[in-house]
Amino acid sequence: MLVITTNTELNSFLGTIKKKLNLGLVPTMGALHSGHISLVKKAINENDYVVVSIFVNPTQFNNKEDLEKYPQNLDEDINLLSTVSDKIIIYAPPVSELYQNKIAPKKFNFQGLDLVMEGEFRDDHFDGVGTIVEMLLNLIKPNNAYFGEKDFQQLQIIKKLTEIQNIPVNIIGCPIVREPHGLAMSSRNERLPSQIRKEASIIYNTLKAAKEKFGTKSAKVIKEWVIKTINDNPNFKVEYIEISDVQTLQPVIRKQKGKKYRAFIAVYTADVRLIDNIALN
Repeated sequence: MLVITTNTELNSFLGTIKKKLNLGLVPTMGALHSGHISLVKKAINENDYVVVSIFVNPTQFNNKEDLEKYPQNLDEDINLLSTVSDKIIIYAPPVSELYQNKIAPKKFNFQGLDLVMEGEFRDDHFDGVGTIVEMLLNLIKPNNAYFGEKDFQQLQIIKKLTEIQNIPVNIIGCPIVREPHGLAMSSRNERLPSQIRKEASIIYNTLKAAKEKFGTKSAKVIKEWVIKTINDNPNFKVEYIEISDVQTLQPVIRKQKGKKYRAFIAVYTADVRLIDNIALN
């Protein structure tokens, strides 16, 4: 297991392998769980080597407290990855290695993909995501990069990023991995009290029921029902629920034949913000 912390080391190692071999990238912020490992395993199956970056990116946090509370344990992450494959290179740089003396996001034009849902409630979040992902893609130059569909809006924005910045890489979305009771796996789940973590199945169960209703009910009716169903549990509060076109991410006003839609949700519980989504058709 090779652990690299500087760009110089990384460039030196990648220079010896990239010319003849396929390289995969799995960007993470650490606190690895089974969802991350599913991405890593897919990347290993499809590439000769895989770089797993572990970096808590400060510019994508619009809430300083959320950044400070974000779980970090590099030693545990390294131990977990060491059990998966010997084809993994871990890249775990300090903030100064990537941002030098200026910890600030670039500004991007994501053509409206960033202005709804997460973008509406988290100022500059996607500029921060775009900044770090562009850095990693240009530094590592992978053939393939893997992202989970739990952050589906982010996935669409990263695809747009590679298009507008002309970065030659295949962006591959991977299915959401869930805990046994249905909660989408997230590093933030570790901050939930055990009972709340079990009760959080209400989010996925409500989304599944919304999918059933999508064939016969309007988006407006479904969203109102989702909000009432979840907010009726005093431990949970919906921040937003949206039903959107998967390509444009714009909220649906009237369903159109031949278009694909997803439901997206953000919910607060126990001072933790959880997101999830589900394909509706």
